[in-house]
Amino acid sequence: MSAEFRLRRRVAFSETDAAGIVHFSTFFRYFEDAEHSLWREAGLSIHSAQSPIGWPRVSASCQFQRPLRFEQEFEVAVRISEISKRTITYTADITRGGETIATGTWKIACVEKLPDGGMKSTNIPATILARLEPYVHRTSDIGPRTSDPGPRTSSAQ
Repeated sequence: MSAEFRLRRRVAFSETDAAGIVHFSTFFRYFEDAEHSLWREAGLSIHSAQSPIGWPRVSASCQFQRPLRFEQEFEVAVRISEISKRTITYTADITRGGETIATGTWKIACVEKLPDGGMKSTNIPATILARLEPYVHRTSDIGPRTSDPGPRTSSAQ
């Protein structure tokens, strides 16, 4: 199984601004649509009414490189770049015809829903971790060496 999930879309007229291009805020919806599709592909739902946990966003960013316009087709590739005990961090690329349109990152936190409507940080359930594991992107199985002192420099001039 691939470490990323791909979603194809077409720009809807309602997603464009007065200049005829996709409004910047819409890119975050595209990322979220791909994230939710990844969860469905993994046999999960990110929002179940009966669930005692929730997944608020705690950070999000996007770099825009090119515009998208009404009726253009594009693809969103999303992958999990990091999972900790309580958070999931995603990275995504929006592309069209092999060109990068935008790149984004966002982090969600696992929280317990409290009776008073509040939330409290909690560990991600093991069953969810197991289902999402195939989508975790790893650049290397070796990883950084803890004994590596970093770049070497010479003091000789």
